[in-house]
Amino acid sequence: MLHTRGNTKIYRVLSKLSTIKWSIAVKSIYSGLFAGLLVVFYRFAIEYGTETAIQVYAVLRRNPLMILPWIILIGVTGFLIAWFMKQEPMAKGSGIPQVEGLLLYGLKIKWHSVLLVRFIAGIISSFFGLSLGREGPSIQIGASGSQALAKHISKNKLEENYLITGGAAAGLSAAFNAPLSGIVFALEEVHRSFSGLILIAATTAALTADLVSKYFFGLDPVLSFTETPSLSQVFYIWLIPLGILSGIVGAGLNKALLVFQTLYGKIPYYLCPGIALLIALPCGLFLPEVLGGGQNLVQIAEKAHSGISVIALYLVVKFLFTCTSFGSGTPGGIFMPILAVGALTGSLLGLVAMEFGLPEEYIPDFAVCAMAGALSGSVKAPVTSILLIAEMTGSLTHMLPVAACSFIALFLSDLLKTTPIYEALLERIVEKDQSNQNDKLGGMVEVPVEMGSAVANRKVREINWPDGTLLVGIHRGNKDIVPNGNTQIFHGDYLIVLSTENTYKDLNINIQDLCYANRTD
Repeated sequence: MLHTRGNTKIYRVLSKLSTIKWSIAVKSIYSGLFAGLLVVFYRFAIEYGTETAIQVYAVLRRNPLMILPWIILIGVTGFLIAWFMKQEPMAKGSGIPQVEGLLLYGLKIKWHSVLLVRFIAGIISSFFGLSLGREGPSIQIGASGSQALAKHISKNKLEENYLITGGAAAGLSAAFNAPLSGIVFALEEVHRSFSGLILIAATTAALTADLVSKYFFGLDPVLSFTETPSLSQVFYIWLIPLGILSGIVGAGLNKALLVFQTLYGKIPYYLCPGIALLIALPCGLFLPEVLGGGQNLVQIAEKAHSGISVIALYLVVKFLFTCTSFGSGTPGGIFMPILAVGALTGSLLGLVAMEFGLPEEYIPDFAVCAMAGALSGSVKAPVTSILLIAEMTGSLTHMLPVAACSFIALFLSDLLKTTPIYEALLERIVEKDQSNQNDKLGGMVEVPVEMGSAVANRKVREINWPDGTLLVGIHRGNKDIVPNGNTQIFHGDYLIVLSTENTYKDLNINIQDLCYANRTD
């Protein structure tokens, strides 16, 4: 039953909401600074670990007798990583689904143990060259750092969630030197809706973290493509097969990642990291280019001097190596491996297209476009994919072909009925963590009203609100409205809803069912 009678409590909440914008802006600067420093340290450590792994495998190639001691070290390290993951399951894998679960479903996450395991287990595994990226963990590290900070400076649950969102955006910004991507990622992937307050939190935190990152790593983009001319319009027809192929690869990688995760689930947990580390051994000995996130593979794909057979070999091995590394649950992300697989896919198609008249100079364009296509087909966040490629390559000249390839890949992924990878991973986490679903967390949420939704253009009293919810405010433009039964709700409004009788997850889902289009009334 919804109660709308004005009272002192509602007015107090609404007065806070009217000033929360600038409060969040200031506090998000602290959030971005703290998250940025944490991610910079993690980024330094992971890069050092991957470089060391390449050097170690080079030594092992020259001294085969040292392989046996290395295998023993793999066994010990595997058990150690498994023990850490057992202590803090929320630090396994990417980290992005856990952040989404925290913000959307109210999952309980212990920031202190997450940070500890992320740093220790993630850094240790990097010294073995697993095909994992730093980006997903950086997002969770940024979110966890902001969660710790929010416990001391936030005024309520809603403000805390905004600061955590800002921390997640800061994490991606610092990991990739990509503040715009961090901002859009918070809107498109984490919250899956637009909110002015989310935008403020994500923007201030991401820009602050980018400043921190650039201070330590410089101004150069993460992927500095040497010579990438604008793709001639004559060859735009190739964007269709390029988008289709990259979409298939992205969707296929999604399914493969989930299949390998399921297969690992049938193995005792304490063996899983060791198996992944052991698989890394032959990769490091015979094909060291596939080690780590794959930034070096992107450079190889750009130049494509190796030929079709070698590029195809890199693509297959990187694809499977990523699945075996990530499926084990070892802390690490898949953002960069997906981009590497996409770049190799584009380079491979570019080499084939050369047989039909494509000049060699356009191979880097194919690699860049397919990176966005593979990421869009897997994550299903096309705007983030487009901006991320633009910021990582340091160029906007490819915006049109990149966008075209990204949306073609997204369309193909939808035709294949592919579930976004982070959404699928989140569903698995929620299923395993039943205790979090049963806790009566309650809280306050802000949800936008979409055109065509169940509440749009209706009065408050005409809506069948979920039991135990209290509509305390409507944010419309620059106005904050205290609603009553006759208040009309319009699309574009933001509803502020309180609940003490629902879990945070149920509150979010029930209100979204009402406020989002194409959902049941």
